Amino acid sequence: MVLRVAVTHGKNRKKVAPYLAAVSSMALEAVLVSPESAAMKQFDGLVLTGGADVAPARYGETKSEQTGEPDIARDEMEATLLKRALASDLPVLAICRGMQLFNVEHGGTLIQHLGDASAHRRPGALYVHDVQVLPGTKLAAILGEERYGVNSRHHQAVERIGEGLIVSATAHDGVVEGLERPDKRFALAVQWHPEDRLAVADGDRRLFEAFADAVRAAAGSGCR
Repeated sequence: MVLRVAVTHGKNRKKVAPYLAAVSSMALEAVLVSPESAAMKQFDGLVLTGGADVAPARYGETKSEQTGEPDIARDEMEATLLKRALASDLPVLAICRGMQLFNVEHGGTLIQHLGDASAHRRPGALYVHDVQVLPGTKLAAILGEERYGVNSRHHQAVERIGEGLIVSATAHDGVVEGLERPDKRFALAVQWHPEDRLAVADGDRRLFEAFADAVRAAAGSGCR
């Protein structure tokens, strides 16, 4: 049986290739989903990818000067897919912007700008800083390390944590780097970009492997 994973994207399709490659390397079928594509009625897992800033109105704030123009259609599409996945207990892996939307859709808020000199924004770098992984979390079980080096290219971050979510990793300055929902089979979010480092970082590969294992387990149990 071919297992299909919905991989979301917005207006810039150039940046989606690493996500597709990462999912496909796990022997899963990666299916691109955008606001312009036909609605995906059935999928076995969901990957929420990076991209444009989430609309501040979704978390009750006014847009700051540093916040980019939101993609309202993408916000709505991803929120709908996330609700469907969580309702069916399908595995969810949310990355960068995906983690921020994951938090917002649970009632959380975002820091709209970390500052122009933030150590969290170094596009292209395969290592930027370490994160502290919290013991007892699913992320800790996957990575197997208390400190883990990550890449980073974000200017926004989680502020108030959404309802039902727990923090699984933080940076040295307190910025939230990982979230998960412990009552679900696999609903995990990270602020860095593991899709870029499967060939050089064992922990990031294990993260996608754990997601793929969860997709297969969910399919085997009849969740869809």
